[in-house]
Amino acid sequence: MNYEPGRLMDAQLLTDQVPAKRSRAMWYILAVAAVAAVALLWWYASHSRPVDAPTAPQAPSVTVIVPGRQQVAREVTATGTLAARVDMPVGVVGEGGLVDAVLVQPGDWVRAGQVLATIDRSVQVQTQAQLAASISVAQADARLAQSELDRAQTLVARGFISKADLDRRTATRDAALARVKVAEAQLGETRARTARLAIRAPAAGLVLTRAVEPGQVVGPASGTLFRLAKGGELELRAALAEGDLAQLKVGATAEVTPVGATRSFAGRIWQVSPVIDPQSRLGTARIALGYDPMLRPGGFAGASIVAGDASAPLLPQSAVQSDDKGNYVYVVGAGNKVERRAIKIGVVSDAGVAITQGLAGDERVVASAGAFLNPGQKVIPVAAKPAR
Repeated sequence: MNYEPGRLMDAQLLTDQVPAKRSRAMWYILAVAAVAAVALLWWYASHSRPVDAPTAPQAPSVTVIVPGRQQVAREVTATGTLAARVDMPVGVVGEGGLVDAVLVQPGDWVRAGQVLATIDRSVQVQTQAQLAASISVAQADARLAQSELDRAQTLVARGFISKADLDRRTATRDAALARVKVAEAQLGETRARTARLAIRAPAAGLVLTRAVEPGQVVGPASGTLFRLAKGGELELRAALAEGDLAQLKVGATAEVTPVGATRSFAGRIWQVSPVIDPQSRLGTARIALGYDPMLRPGGFAGASIVAGDASAPLLPQSAVQSDDKGNYVYVVGAGNKVERRAIKIGVVSDAGVAITQGLAGDERVVASAGAFLNPGQKVIPVAAKPAR
């Protein structure tokens, strides 16, 4: 068979192009298969569970404690007014007059009998001088009368003077001596009145108020010029309901915190009111306090009074939460759901916080992480390990 050279070359080209076309077709088939496999996997993943069913979040684990009940100090809270334990008003004792000088200021400590202010005494000084001169005159008359009586006694034995004349001279001498005593008493009275023009402290203590100035005219009707706290001792007159008052005894300890103060002051009840105000139904417990510049009579303060022991749940401070509604804890209730429980706290000590109201002691209380929980949230309670 004869082949033409041109046709032979065309046949050879066709033979070479067949394997190349088959290779490209194979790659196309493999690519389509891969895309189909990816699409199948995506469909399976998206249709394996309902689209609308969200994945349920896992409940958090929280540590809970069952506090039980323990013997803790029972605390009674009260508010009241600070005052001097013995408030001594000082005013004018004598006739009064023009104030010369005021020698003390509020906040000064004074001793018993110390002069607080003086009143002009120029008139009284002249009166004293006059009475002192009257005493001198009376004493001179008494000496003269005594001399005449002595001479008469020597002459009566000789018969020159009668017995009646001797008696008259004796009476004259006695009257002169009496006038001396009267003049001395009058001078003593004037000196006493003059001394009362010095306004003095009736006892040692702290000056609380001053209501007099130099140049002021004062008298018995002027009222209180100074107020002193005897010994500087203060007290809180705490008002309590009659139920709380019945729990208190003289000698009970208390912590007093004045409004605006950064610390508390230790005190002790020294008197419990024997009566209850029929209008307010309140009584007064008087808490004795030592002197401190931060304790100002007339100020307002709160008090925490220890009124014996009581049985109450005791929680760690981490379990107690607070907000504008008050103190509360989270309790794990039925179905392991969190419940908010309002509480009232008592004494706070190193052992924990005493709960006076809101808990019975057999609840499962969230010990910590309460700030991250919400009422109604489901949790997994984990009992706290006992302290060693």
